[in-house]
Amino acid sequence: MDADGALALLADVDDLYVARGKKTLHFDLKSDRPADEEILAVILGRSGTLRAPAIRKGSTFLVGYNDSLLEARLG
Repeated sequence: MDADGALALLADVDDLYVARGKKTLHFDLKSDRPADEEILAVILGRSGTLRAPAIRKGSTFLVGYNDSLLEARLG
């Protein structure tokens, strides 16, 4: 999925969590949405496509793999 498609997935998302190794980034898209370029910089991989896994649960969107993030948000 390209940049436009990735941003379209975030249309009704309130919370975006991005796994970056052992770190987790949280973006509150409802009250303090950063610029699209900043979001794309963390959710797209080197090839310019959406990183995997990408999971939506309600108004929360998770990108990237991190055991503790997935357990805490999907548990």
